Amino acid sequence: MQGPDIVVIHVDDALLVLEKPSGLLCVPGRGEEKQDCLSARTQVHFPDALVVHRLDMATSGLLLMARGATAQQELNHAFASRSVHKRYVAVVDGLLEPPTKHPGEWGIIDLPILLDWPNRPRRIVHPDGKPSTTCWRVISQDRVTQTTRVELEPITGRSHQLRLHLQTLNHPILADALYGTASSQAKADRLLLHATQLELLHPVSQKKLVFSSSTPF
Repeated sequence: MQGPDIVVIHVDDALLVLEKPSGLLCVPGRGEEKQDCLSARTQVHFPDALVVHRLDMATSGLLLMARGATAQQELNHAFASRSVHKRYVAVVDGLLEPPTKHPGEWGIIDLPILLDWPNRPRRIVHPDGKPSTTCWRVISQDRVTQTTRVELEPITGRSHQLRLHLQTLNHPILADALYGTASSQAKADRLLLHATQLELLHPVSQKKLVFSSSTPF
């Protein structure tokens, strides 16, 4: 289902799966100019739609919303218990080497994340931060552009987790205005981070649901 303002991948009585474009907020921000967002657009068509998780404004891809307070409570619990699984694709600056000698194997970044209060909304890796874990693997390297395409699976769901964790490898995501270098920011006209897969149990039927979205870059 596609309207003039939202793309709906799936809809039933308990939940919605949407395709969020890059550059659109998930929820309203502060100020009149930040009221347009995916949740507000969705609630025009589905008044009972409620937020259960978010994507950064610059990130595109799959976003889940609950329909009604009961479904929201169940889905919030699913996220808190880490029974919702998400995957992303990103393009990072430089030739990032695979984590092991065996192609396709996953590496792990396990570094705590803390809000950098004087420079918010930036985050930093800090011992006092919240535990944060990201699995990653290399999909391909482009030696002409000196970039690497990677697949990411966040085990935790901290704000800016994927962006900051890749920066710690010295391979920021292209066009990341918060964590990138001048060179990496100049290599793309949008943040090259896309939520490609969403896997969960339906909050009512308990049937396994898997949704996918093609990477637009």
